[in-house]
Amino acid sequence: MPPRKVYFNFRRKLDRRTLLRGAGVAMALPWLSAMENTFGASQSTNVPRRFVAFSQPYSFLPGNFFPEGEGVNYTPSRYLQEMREIRDEFTVISGCYHPGVFGGHFSEASLLSAAPFQVNGVTRKTISIDQLLASQLGSATRLQSLVLSCNGTQSSSVTSNGAMVPAESSASKIFHELFVDDTPAERSRKLQQLQHQKSVLDRVSEDAKSLARKLGAGDRNQLEAYFYSVRELEKRIHNMETWVDASKPKVTMAAPSKTPGELEQFRTMCDLMRLALETDSTRFAVLSIGFGKGVPDFPGISERYHNLTHHGKNAENLKQLALIETEIIRTFTQFVSSLKKTQGSHGPLLDSTSTLLLSNLGNAASHSVRDLPVLLAGGGFKHGQHIKQNNYPLANLFLSIAQRTGLEIDSFGSSTGTMQGLEPV
Repeated sequence: MPPRKVYFNFRRKLDRRTLLRGAGVAMALPWLSAMENTFGASQSTNVPRRFVAFSQPYSFLPGNFFPEGEGVNYTPSRYLQEMREIRDEFTVISGCYHPGVFGGHFSEASLLSAAPFQVNGVTRKTISIDQLLASQLGSATRLQSLVLSCNGTQSSSVTSNGAMVPAESSASKIFHELFVDDTPAERSRKLQQLQHQKSVLDRVSEDAKSLARKLGAGDRNQLEAYFYSVRELEKRIHNMETWVDASKPKVTMAAPSKTPGELEQFRTMCDLMRLALETDSTRFAVLSIGFGKGVPDFPGISERYHNLTHHGKNAENLKQLALIETEIIRTFTQFVSSLKKTQGSHGPLLDSTSTLLLSNLGNAASHSVRDLPVLLAGGGFKHGQHIKQNNYPLANLFLSIAQRTGLEIDSFGSSTGTMQGLEPV
């Protein structure tokens, strides 16, 4: 459902929990001067906060991922040993899941939205955490969000009306969009396309308003939800128009050519995301790491990736699978380290960037959707620990991240509160 209209007396101070309610989420108000005394002086520094998520559709071998013990004195697992240089910069979380989500690989559609499955197998219309942040906080940058993939267009990013946001898997296209100035002809063509899109939206909206007068209350509610989606799209188009003539930032990275394989593609996507954050071209990004169903070009791999996940406890399959997953952990570690070394306007970029590595599967061999592997780095949280939960809503972590990033909401998806044991610095 779209947000209800709420009216305030601006002669009084607004409470920090004043919210606009939406379908499955609470929509935050923009910054208002009436809130100044409520939020306190620390909020006025306006530190840009960011969110990045790495989605790993084939999960990780649980025994190689999860550590022994909990708290700050945990014993690192095989994979976490690869992250020992940045141990104090991340938290490993176990025991989480999405209530009401099932379906093995199909659960990827709910990874970032926590939307439960309905009887017919589809998910409810609930926005993903990255798109919620982008819709509320993304208007200050050229791109409200980046949705990327190492292979194909599948993503876990979902709009407010439940539609998947297609991922971009061409590194050269992303580089051109972010860092190569358009020619006058390209700018003119983009403006014409945006104007056409606006005119189409206007016509559709007028037709829908005429239809609304003939509908019952239930159908009108459905149509109002549609109008809300249209308004969100109109805002995106307006934001794109304001950036058409603006010069793009210059970077030292060379334009990517067609990459030779999955691992190099993954690393290139990480470099592009870091540069996008560093140049403030966007503040919200999601990358699906899925390497397809072929044989990855990793050293020592001779079997299809998906086949390896159904290893049957075969020693050679487990060995090859561990090689792939170790490289994923190493690349993620390098990305986190690069954010730590990159200085933003308010200190290391990592301190203002909540960076997630997670999967929709707890065990790919059995398609289990319980005990999901989760790593959280940066974002201004206290790290260096293992938070061990038991059948705990992963959406609680999303709520903590949303609040830390700047949304004043008190629920998200299936959350029951913020993440226990995760505290801000």
